Amino acid sequence: MRVIAWFVRLALFLVMMGFALSNTDPITLRFFGIPQFEWRAPFVLFLLLFFAAGALLGVLSVFPKVIRQHREIGRLRRELAAAVRAEAAARAEAAARAEAAVRAEAAVPVPAAPDAARPPALREP
Repeated sequence: MRVIAWFVRLALFLVMMGFALSNTDPITLRFFGIPQFEWRAPFVLFLLLFFAAGALLGVLSVFPKVIRQHREIGRLRRELAAAVRAEAAARAEAAARAEAAVRAEAAVPVPAAPDAARPPALREP
């Protein structure tokens, strides 16, 4: 699959290189017909500049949203960490309560049955 992708990239590069080499004629770019704002350069150079400017504007227009999402992800990670810590503390507290209840239950002495209720072999002399 990688080989096919590289062949497609090579073919696209060769088509674009052919386009660039066949459009080397200089053109004049005028800004509102003002003679001081005329630029002469090969057609491919103007295409490349305007493509790069469009790509840059696209990236800059998305940049604030990316920063906002990055901050929100950080905030959500902090909230998740706090929730995990709170859950661990709650589980530790529940385990401590259960252990204390077991200890308290073991510490309570079982009342002895009256001597008359005991079988004769277990009665105290």
